[in-house]
Amino acid sequence: MIVQPDLEFIKSLKEAGGDTLKKCYQCATCSVMCPLSKEGKPFPRKEMIWAQWGMKDQLLNDPDVFLCHQCGDCTANCPRGAKPGDVLSAIRSYAYTFYGWPKPLAKLASSAKGLPMMIGIPVVIIFIMWLLAGATHIPSKEQFANIGYTNFFGHWEFKWYAKNIFFIVLIMVPSLGLGLFSAFMGVKKMWSTMAKQAGVTNSFRPSAVQFTKEFLWPSLVEIIKHNRFNECGTHLDRVRGHLPLMLSFIGLFIVTLWSLLKQDVLGLIWPSLHGPLPLMDPFKLLANVSAIALLFGIVVLWNNRKKAEAELDTQATFYDWFLIWEITAVGVTGLGAELLRWGGMPTLGYIIYFLHLVSVMMLFLYLPYTKLAHLVYRTTAYAFEKYRESQFVKAE
Repeated sequence: MIVQPDLEFIKSLKEAGGDTLKKCYQCATCSVMCPLSKEGKPFPRKEMIWAQWGMKDQLLNDPDVFLCHQCGDCTANCPRGAKPGDVLSAIRSYAYTFYGWPKPLAKLASSAKGLPMMIGIPVVIIFIMWLLAGATHIPSKEQFANIGYTNFFGHWEFKWYAKNIFFIVLIMVPSLGLGLFSAFMGVKKMWSTMAKQAGVTNSFRPSAVQFTKEFLWPSLVEIIKHNRFNECGTHLDRVRGHLPLMLSFIGLFIVTLWSLLKQDVLGLIWPSLHGPLPLMDPFKLLANVSAIALLFGIVVLWNNRKKAEAELDTQATFYDWFLIWEITAVGVTGLGAELLRWGGMPTLGYIIYFLHLVSVMMLFLYLPYTKLAHLVYRTTAYAFEKYRESQFVKAE
């Protein structure tokens, strides 16, 4: 086989935290330590040699790259300091840009150089929407206590659809829609190339129900339970950060759905349901518990990341820190806006709420290009792993 190294790819890996990949001399210590390694498929040993040789296609189409949880066992035990975990993280970072759609947006989110524009886009959009809504006024303390942020974009007399909800939906739904469609395009391309590289042929497709039941749902259950995280040794405490973070997002998603149902559907029948949720409302309690879990998870992950940089000499990268800062912004501004409402501080509350909307829009818009993309790509890799070993597939 003739190997044609992609030198630009190697350079990108080094810049994204994989600067130690050339130190690997194929001793196989990492494969011995890693529970993902199988007979005939030494992981991450094979990925390290592919990275050294600049074999971009093999790496980007390798599901094992996305199954890695970067637990740190391979890096901690590498006798040469090649840091396989960091190299794999750099590969995933490159993959999210490679599979990203549209390309200009994916490229923008790939480095700190694009950060001012990444922040500026949501700031400008939300500010313009606020001006167009004609809501450029701050409520009094008394009004703020009663309505909270439900009139942030103003109020109109059309009872069937609140003006505030109209503008929030107008901003957030397209942002989330673009993020999800971009993720779908990336996953579609990833699945196709993985199947081609794995030599999957002569297969008959499962139905949507069969695929969900046999491959997708078991993958989601395994991810939610953090089964593979629990196999890690060096960074076993990462479960303490990831699990509450994941559960907090689930909780906040449930609260968001209930809020929409309460305001936009039930509120039309019972107008008294309009307005902020009472403090002791079960969904309000769930929201506050989820916010605290989110902040707790962020603190743990923050400390873990700093510890890795100090003890394992892990390179600090934009790819790793952007997600931590982004989720921190969502949690701090969300909780801060609520505390300011309780404290009767409408002006500062509106500013923090504006920043909260900006951070949420960023979370949605850049979902498929940042480290948060591992939610969809890792789930896809899990499902593909189960699919290629099933009765539906015959591999060459």
